[in-house]
Amino acid sequence: MAASGAGAAPFGRGLETRCPARAVTTRDNCVRLSARAIGDCVSKDVELQCRCGQVHGWLRDVSPSRVNRPLCYCDDCQAFLHYLGRADLLDEHGGTDVVQVAPSSVTFDHGEECIVAVRLTSKGMHRWYATCCKTPLGNTLTPAVPFIGMPLEVLRGAPTASDRDQTFGKVRAAIMGKFAVGGPPKGSTGFPIGMIAHVARLLLGWKLGGRAWPHPFFRKGTAAPIYPVTILEAGEREALRAKCGPNPTER
Repeated sequence: MAASGAGAAPFGRGLETRCPARAVTTRDNCVRLSARAIGDCVSKDVELQCRCGQVHGWLRDVSPSRVNRPLCYCDDCQAFLHYLGRADLLDEHGGTDVVQVAPSSVTFDHGEECIVAVRLTSKGMHRWYATCCKTPLGNTLTPAVPFIGMPLEVLRGAPTASDRDQTFGKVRAAIMGKFAVGGPPKGSTGFPIGMIAHVARLLLGWKLGGRAWPHPFFRKGTAAPIYPVTILEAGEREALRAKCGPNPTER
């Protein structure tokens, strides 16, 4: 995915770090730990913001061990960004760099009236975005599967590749390479057993640890979407598929 667009975040401070084990707000108290232990110890709060600044929020208490980061080449992710007119956020093979987080770690504090979702099919993922500037905000299944896949574009508090690697860890696996534009990149068509085990541990921990709620996109109790959702007609969906890999017939 392309790097975040220009423009300073008007609301907050971008990144805040702390060591949960010591309930402090600085990395200094971790100096006795090894470099690897510091990475696991220090969690960060990452500022969220759409491209134009209308939608704003926070991703709280994240670290590489507490999130998952895949690079997805599936045609649904490609179709979503084509739907938004944001194919510039895809990499050269149609990949989307995503950070998967616990629902309760995400809050929006401004611009909620701009949040909506689209579903490619009636059973497809909810793909949330900001109507003001077509910034993708996150992908979700139902609240019963407690995760939000957040594209890099909205993670304005981690604007550089170095910031993202330090905050979320490096990409754990490339997946769904059979849909990559021009053919699958190396390592993108196998079975990522390590990442799957990591995701299973995260989902179980989030569910049992009460991190499925509150959810920024669904109401507790009814599990109904908080914001408007559009389901695409078959013709709209197929028009988008024509722009996706592995061999796009339209641009």
